[in-house]
Amino acid sequence: MTNNQLIARRDLAVLWHPCTQMKDHEQLPLIPIKSGQGVWLEDFDGKRYLDAISSWWVNLFGHCNPIINQAVKAQLDTLEHVILGGFTHESALELAEKLVEITPPNLDKVFYADNGSSAIEVALKMSFHYWRNLGQTRKTQFVTLENSYHGETLGALAVGNVALYKETYGPLLMDVITVPSPDCYHREAGESWRDYSLRRFADMENTLAKHADEVCAVIVEPLVQCAGSMRMYDPVYLKLLREACDKYGVHLIADEIAVGFGRTGTLFACEQAGISPDFLCLSKGLTGGYLPLSAVLTSNKVYEAFYDDYQNLTAFLHSHSYTGNALACRAALATIGIFQSQDVLGRNRHLAQIMAKAAERFKEHPHVAEVRQTGMIMAIEMVKDKLTREAYPWQQRRGLKVYQYALSQGVLLRPLGNVIYFMPPYVINEQEIERMADVAWQGIQRATQD
Repeated sequence: MTNNQLIARRDLAVLWHPCTQMKDHEQLPLIPIKSGQGVWLEDFDGKRYLDAISSWWVNLFGHCNPIINQAVKAQLDTLEHVILGGFTHESALELAEKLVEITPPNLDKVFYADNGSSAIEVALKMSFHYWRNLGQTRKTQFVTLENSYHGETLGALAVGNVALYKETYGPLLMDVITVPSPDCYHREAGESWRDYSLRRFADMENTLAKHADEVCAVIVEPLVQCAGSMRMYDPVYLKLLREACDKYGVHLIADEIAVGFGRTGTLFACEQAGISPDFLCLSKGLTGGYLPLSAVLTSNKVYEAFYDDYQNLTAFLHSHSYTGNALACRAALATIGIFQSQDVLGRNRHLAQIMAKAAERFKEHPHVAEVRQTGMIMAIEMVKDKLTREAYPWQQRRGLKVYQYALSQGVLLRPLGNVIYFMPPYVINEQEIERMADVAWQGIQRATQD
């Protein structure tokens, strides 16, 4: 029995893995990872895997990055954690100052949580509570987009719209208003992303006109609906949405948990529309993939609605034990420091061009309906029929075949159903991009053979 097999046996005796049908592992071997360096992971038998998905989209600057490593080690010798209720510390303070500095205008206050779903819960509760504090108690609803995903806790799940994750828990969830998505996969032949996104905005406009008095906020993933098969839309939708939220007196929550920190070509996706949301939710890449941490940024206007005598019971009493954890904050500061000391966005633009070139051939594949890209996110949509875009039955699990083949070739791809995507760390090089694309091509060839 190999080292990998021994560890996998121990694991399956005690561990229940996330987003997994555990019975799959009767045939699908677990991959125990011993170490990581740059874009590479190494298992206990010495095999290496190119991490083409940034370990669930969190790793920006490679595994065991020396700059982030050193920052966390230095923090560990000073302070590991302290309660943030009634106390503060240097790392949490410095990170809050830095986040206010680098995010879009009018985001003046930072509220920490410890994962993406928790950040969404904070934003939802804060928006609802804001209106309540102002006496607008009819505002209890949220507007969300079809095919959206905002996390797995009950509030976050409620404002999402991917049936695979949400449907089972329907009886536990609050009702929301769902509007058709500007997802440009559905545009007409010859129609531009911009024109389609403009056309789809009419649905949002009509919804807000009808329901504004009862709506707290609209929540969206700017530019890319990541867990919703990496579907994409034009920034013009965000611009119109900001204008409509202002017009109808509704908050805008931007969930940039997956798309923030350079993924879409700008530091934050909202920048491409020239807008500031009322709430900006950040996590994943915030710490460079090192430690769990999230942040919700909002305006002084929102903050002031809670600032009152205690006896009036307007305080925001949401909390997490590990709020503002010093080690996580220091990792985040080191991550932001890399952005500010290096031309990360410029290099990413170059890498995005390399990815586009490497994926050109997929456009002509008889079982690929679309190749789409926003910055450092690229998606390849496998279909049964290219002409009609008829999808493969989900039960056939064609994406799983790509995953298995890629692992055999030393590349970690984790398709979303029949959508293969690339979201690599920003330290990937041209040769590694070509390898990633070659393996994906061969995987699709095998997965689409009937």
